[in-house]
Amino acid sequence: MTAPASPFLTALDGPAPEVSITKDLIRRGLIATPILVAICGSIWGLNGVYSALFAIALVLLNFALSAAIVATTARISLGIMMGAVLFGYLIRLGLILVAVLLVKDASWISRPALGTAIIVTHLGLLAWELKYLAISLAHPGLKPSRPTR
Repeated sequence: MTAPASPFLTALDGPAPEVSITKDLIRRGLIATPILVAICGSIWGLNGVYSALFAIALVLLNFALSAAIVATTARISLGIMMGAVLFGYLIRLGLILVAVLLVKDASWISRPALGTAIIVTHLGLLAWELKYLAISLAHPGLKPSRPTR
């Protein structure tokens, strides 16, 4: 009789739902970009526009990096994936901090616009994406699309 495999040593094969979710999230982020840029531009002027564009790019890159970490490490083992998700989160937060610290004193940055855009983009996209997720084991990831008639 063989011992069951440890769940921490098991690798996941098959499609990675986090990649399709992130692609959809980035697509929605690009749809929302003109609206957020227009709002920041109307409040903080041209510096608000540049700050919002920088913040949105930073957030979308953060989401893409997150999906890449999960998709890559899940194929190795679940234990490595758990560690990569934890430390990847800390590293991604650090990257956002470094990016903000590098531009905080630039002449084209509006700090209130940058901070607002980072927060609104993160939370807004996550809330918007919830509507399109199938949170079940039958269809992990995005909800199956309805057939057109």
